[in-house]
Amino acid sequence: MKILYAIQGTGNGHISRAREIIPIIKDFCQCDILVSGTQCDVELDFPVKYRLRGLSFWFGHKGGVDLWSTVTKSNLFQLKREIDELRVEDYDLVINDFEPISAWACHKKKVPCISLSHQGSYLSNKVPLPLKNDFLGKFILKNYAPADTHFGFHFQEYDDFIFTPVIRKQVRDQKTDIQDYYTVYLPAYDDAYLLKTLSLLGDYNWHIFSKHARQTYQVGNITINKITNDKFVEDMAKSTGVLCGAGFETPAEALFMKKKLMVIPMKGQYEQQCNAAALEQMGVPVLWDQLPDQFESISNWLESDVRVSVDYPDQTRKIVRKIFEVNVKSVIWQNSRELVYQYQF
Repeated sequence: MKILYAIQGTGNGHISRAREIIPIIKDFCQCDILVSGTQCDVELDFPVKYRLRGLSFWFGHKGGVDLWSTVTKSNLFQLKREIDELRVEDYDLVINDFEPISAWACHKKKVPCISLSHQGSYLSNKVPLPLKNDFLGKFILKNYAPADTHFGFHFQEYDDFIFTPVIRKQVRDQKTDIQDYYTVYLPAYDDAYLLKTLSLLGDYNWHIFSKHARQTYQVGNITINKITNDKFVEDMAKSTGVLCGAGFETPAEALFMKKKLMVIPMKGQYEQQCNAAALEQMGVPVLWDQLPDQFESISNWLESDVRVSVDYPDQTRKIVRKIFEVNVKSVIWQNSRELVYQYQF
């Protein structure tokens, strides 16, 4: 059986999750890898057959999406060409982590496509949502990468097709400690903005991991680090707490490590607003407004020792096995091939 595993390359979470899932898929079948998008700081430790430009949003500098860069750097003609030219028909099945090129190519060419993503969980009406409705945001989540079947990840198992997060082995095996500093990952803010804001919060030590820094440097009690995967994981594991965006993987890993956690959802990014709503329901402090207006909330968090308890078992192999058990027969039937698949489950 030949599978294409297609991964969204915007942000680091999709790639981090793929590093755990790919070896398990390869245990069951032949697997080629596709990555589209241009805003990732984590490398994939496997050969990538297709690297496509795809469709990405660009981070801003003061907490939101840079709409101008997102629009001007998008090439819809190239996007259509990539969809038309991608030979998804060479595969029995496409497993898709919120990747639009392969999803729309499958939709166009009637190739079976399974969504295995955090975004897939939002097809359930049981997941927490923010109070403010966002019709465009909902539309994008549901139509950005269409699929025939959906399996989702979320902070809790809100529905029968939703699983708890995939926690990387590197994170599971990391020795944790509580040292006198806080780890910060807020890619939608530039260094100058964070330095100015965090320096006003007293004598706390901050380790900022920045998309904008080309080298590590220090200003007073604040260290600015260039992002590397190993250094970030080690730093987070030894921190007192984590201040980050309301993405998915980083908050999930911080919770798994039993760290104090506070999140700031990006402005204009509906998925992060949804994540923040779920985390807030679990007891995680959320900053819904601009950083300078939230000094009291941040100070209260720094002085507290509230840690949200979670249970995130290692069930990645079980999830991949379920995908094959549910879908292999239908794939054989749709492709009308006389093949026998043998798996060691």
